[in-house]
Amino acid sequence: MNIDSDDAGPVPPALPLTSVWTRPQRRQKEQLSRERIIAEAIALLDAEGIEALSMRALGQRLGAGATSLYRHVASKDELIELVVDEVYGELEVPELTDPAGWRLAMHVTAHSLRQAGLRHMWVMQVLGQVGLNYLGPNVVSVTQRGLAILTTAGFDTEEAVRAMSSVSSFVVGITSAEAGWLTALRRQGMTEQEWYQNMGPRMAADAADAGLAEIYLQELEKDPTEARLANFVYGLDLMLDSLQVRLAAKLASADEKAQASASQ
Repeated sequence: MNIDSDDAGPVPPALPLTSVWTRPQRRQKEQLSRERIIAEAIALLDAEGIEALSMRALGQRLGAGATSLYRHVASKDELIELVVDEVYGELEVPELTDPAGWRLAMHVTAHSLRQAGLRHMWVMQVLGQVGLNYLGPNVVSVTQRGLAILTTAGFDTEEAVRAMSSVSSFVVGITSAEAGWLTALRRQGMTEQEWYQNMGPRMAADAADAGLAEIYLQELEKDPTEARLANFVYGLDLMLDSLQVRLAAKLASADEKAQASASQ
């Protein structure tokens, strides 16, 4: 069905995608700075979680009014972009020179992201939710260095991007679950050991009918921190094992083509 343009009315202009990284930073001679705002926002988030973050709460911690904050950060979404990028600045991404060391380099990178997510247990909740986070200088640097590990290993750029995305998604997913669990325990004022001591016997008893009591009891004997780390390493190695198989096949195919070309 055709609709006359006069009847439909004017089409509103599309809202532009905005990001803190697309606006020039204000440079003013004043006590409040973007760096100070970021540091205090991270301290607030670490102490009280993402639910406690607001421009008003942050202003109170800084002893500044909302007007002063908005001179440097236009919105809460922009603030989250800034703090996420700041956390990415903590990550360790090795520079790879020997292609054979790519798995170790990926391990170091993945563990570093997990550790940052557990230091700042709010960060996994907000990754990718707002703004153009990939424009942040630290996020860009981590991405470039991570891709360099995989391309040095022998992956082409397209597969390196997919592999990096898959590994990152795994780390973010499993660390989000860990952070959520630890945050819930913190709200209850309990440690993991205390929770398992209180709930463990009941869990084993409830699982007895399903024939799982022995498995539960074995798990309860483990140190929970070490158990979470072991689960993480197991999952990460599964992903890297798969990538290693794909890489070996790719390199073997390239060798065969090179030998065939040389024999002609």
